[in-house]
Formats: sequence, C-alpha cells, structure tokens
Amino acid sequence: MKVTPQAIPDVLLVEPKRHGDARGFFSEVWKRSALQAQGFDVAFVQDNHSFSAEVGVLRGLHFQRPPTAQGKLVRCIRGRILDIAVDIRQGSPTYGQHVAMELSAENWCQLWVPRGFAHGFVTLTPDCEVLYKVDAEYDPATDAGIAWDDPDLGIAWPVPPGGPVLSAKDQKAPRLRDIPPPFPPGSW
Repeated sequence: MKVTPQAIPDVLLVEPKRHGDARGFFSEVWKRSALQAQGFDVAFVQDNHSFSAEVGVLRGLHFQRPPTAQGKLVRCIRGRILDIAVDIRQGSPTYGQHVAMELSAENWCQLWVPRGFAHGFVTLTPDCEVLYKVDAEYDPATDAGIAWDDPDLGIAWPVPPGGPVLSAKDQKAPRLRDIPPPFPPGSW
C-alpha cells in the first residue's frame, strides 16, 4: 500500500495494490501493519456502505463535532465519485480549503478524511457504491453539516444542469461562517 499526502497534508491518498490474473484480482484494502510502517495508524470501529442510484447524488458536507469526531477512509467500489474533504479546523493554515479526489472502482484509490474535516461526495455515474471505515461510531447528537454550495468554500461540484440530488437534511445545511466553530483551536 502506498500513502501519499495531498494538497492539505493531513488528507491522504491510500493506494492498495491489486494482484490480478485471468480469474480476477485480490487486494488487501486495509492492512494496519503496512500502513503503520508509513506513519498512518488508525483504529477503525465502524464500516459504512452507501448506494446512490442516480448521477448527481450529492451527500455532504458532513462531520461530527468533538468529542465524537470521525476520521473516514473512503473508497468507491462501484462507479465513480468526486470525493471532497474540507478543512474546518479553526486556526489551521488551510481552514476553509478543500481537497477533491476522484475515487472509482477502476482507480482503486481511497481517501483518508481526518477528524476536523467536513466530507462529501457527488456521484459521477449511476449505481455508485461507497464504503468507508470510521474511527468513531455514528453519534446523532454531534452529527452536523455545511452547505454543499457554500460560496466561501469555492468547491466546483460537477453536478447535472438541474442541480444535485440532495437529502432534506443537506438542503437545509448552513454555511460554514454561520455556525459556531466545530473544531476550535485546541480541539484538533
């Protein structure tokens, strides 16, 4: 496995190896010891799986506030998505900036979205399946979100002409500047 820091160095691209032959392939998509050797040591506690039927389904931008903030290792096992991680750690030199990475069944890449980041993705093909490991369990009491189209974030979402397909929750999400800092200095 190869681990590569992105434009925001705390966001990591994880590239598992695939070993293929005429039958198909085999891949170790998570191996703690191999990643520990590269400085990436996370204990996961929950796996999540989402399915999106249409192109343009946008899920996000989601996060959990401390004390149950989550780090996520995201991969797309069917179809293609544009995955987004937004730094919402107040006082960070990259506060409000984001990393965008295409994840697909073909490229086999995974994106590590650490605690202190909002996360979202949009489907680029129909019938997308996304799996992600998290290092803290889901907690509805600390679950929160930011508007996907917050102009201060400057995310160029590739959405269909009619706009994205959003949940009711995501349609009402506030802008980052309109919420109390979810990760003030000292919390990250």
